[in-house]
This record gives sequence, C-alpha cells and structure tokens, in this order.
Amino acid sequence: LRDGALEGEFAPALMIKDSLQLGFHVFDHFLCNLCSAIVSGRSQARGLMVITFARKPSFYLDLLKRGIDTAAFQVLDCYSDPLGWKDQLTNVTNTTELISSVLDIGKRIIGKGNGRFSVAIDSVTEPIRHTSLQLISNLINNVRSHDQVSSLLWLMHSDLQEPRMVTALEYLSTMVAKLDPGGLRSCAGNLGRGKLHLRLKRRNGRVKITDEELLVEHGCIKFDGENTMPKVQFNLQLTEKEKLDRANVLLPFEHQGNGKPIEIYDGRRSISSGKGEIRYVRDSDEETFDSDEDPDDDLDI
Repeated sequence: LRDGALEGEFAPALMIKDSLQLGFHVFDHFLCNLCSAIVSGRSQARGLMVITFARKPSFYLDLLKRGIDTAAFQVLDCYSDPLGWKDQLTNVTNTTELISSVLDIGKRIIGKGNGRFSVAIDSVTEPIRHTSLQLISNLINNVRSHDQVSSLLWLMHSDLQEPRMVTALEYLSTMVAKLDPGGLRSCAGNLGRGKLHLRLKRRNGRVKITDEELLVEHGCIKFDGENTMPKVQFNLQLTEKEKLDRANVLLPFEHQGNGKPIEIYDGRRSISSGKGEIRYVRDSDEETFDSDEDPDDDLDI
C-alpha cells in the first residue's frame, strides 16, 4: 500500500475479510499505518480518502485527526444517507456519480500536479445490501485503474455474503487479509487473540502467504512477530532421527587418520605414479609439509 502503483498498472488493493467484529479493528490498524506513512513521506500517496458505509464520518475524523493534516484527508459520507433520500448528495446505486465524487474529492486532496491519493472503503458489505455485486466491482475497478489512485483497501464481512461475492472481490484484490475465527480465543482484559492469514500476489505472479498472530488490546491491534513464519511447501524442521543421521555423516574435510599420516590426492596425476601427492604429516605437536614433487616445479594453485 505504501509503495503504490507503477505507471500503467492498476493500484494495489487490499481486501480484509472477517466473520467477526475484529474486522473493524484490523481495518483501522491498516488505515492508521497507511496514514502514518503518508504523513512521514514514506508513501507514494499524498493524501487519503475514506468512503464511509458502516460508521459515521466523525469516527474517522477523530481516529486520524492527530496523524494527518485535514487538508490531506477527506471523507465521503455514504453512511448518513446512502440512497440520497434526504440531501441527494450520495446514492450508492449510482456508481457513475459515486466514482465521480471519489475522483473529484481526490483531486482536491492532492491539488495540482501528478500526485496520487489512497482510497479506503470501510465496508463493501453495506452497499451490496442496496445494490448489486457488479456495481460494487465496477466501483473498485474504476478507482483502481485511475492514474491518480495510489492504493485501495476495503473491509468485507464474509459471513454475511454469498461465497461467489467473496470470491469475486478477492479476484479484484492483490492482497487478502483473512481473520481466522477458529484461532481466536478470549484473553483476560482483551477482546481476543487469533491469527491473520495474509496472501500477497507479487508483480511477477508469485503468491506469498504468511500467518500473523494478533492481539486486540483496548481497541488496538498488536502483532506477535516472533510467531510469524511464511508457509512453504516443505518442512523446515528435522526429526530426531534426521538430526542423528546428519551428525554421523563424515564430510570431506573430516578425515579420520587414527594417528597415521593422512594423504590427500590432489587429482592432477595418477596415484600409482606417486606424483601430485601432497601429504600433511602430524608428528606430536609439530606439523610438517611434504611433497613428492620437486620444490622447483611450479605448482598449480
């Protein structure tokens, strides 16, 4: 998300899917970290825009006001009146107007020039209740493909959607963060502890999968980096028998002379000829070097 998009490519997209309320905490975690990267200049994006469907705009204003200049942060309110019944300002069923509003606000954030801005959707589950999957997919595709959008992230409650909808939106993403409900367990004084499965599709086509242990404490997400290990297609650990077998293997440099002179053939001449043979002879504490070759001969090193 920090690196943003390359010229001629769609913006990277992160989909957070969950079946519990922890999804909002994870979404806030990614949002705050992206905001911090924008403020510190470590992100390609120069501003951030949040499209609110599930929570009031004031929530995000309070969440991010300490971390980013209000001029570089804007909210598109689709929570208060999603169907435009009151003020007729937003209508989630009209994706053309919604996309136009997103891009207009984004241009105001970055001002003049060729800068980019990031977009966050706090929930795609809510607008799907009022419109179709195709319209939501069009919204995501049109935002991702715009040359001034740096990155995009959204949250989806997968337990409230049909599997085909979840699969379709996963296909549009380059990164998927899935909360594992089976790994969650309650902790004293904390909301819960569990696992976050991360899947990243790289530009070269390879897919990286990792598991992150997470803890929700006082509304904040903390990751346990010590337990993080990429998933691979082979076992990195050795059994006790494999460790014992490895210890008994004699490597080429572990010669067992048993007190006798050790002869190492250098491979340049026949052993029967007696030439090219280098000997290391250990006599008590003294080590001498002996060669059958004439000392005046050139040696190949």
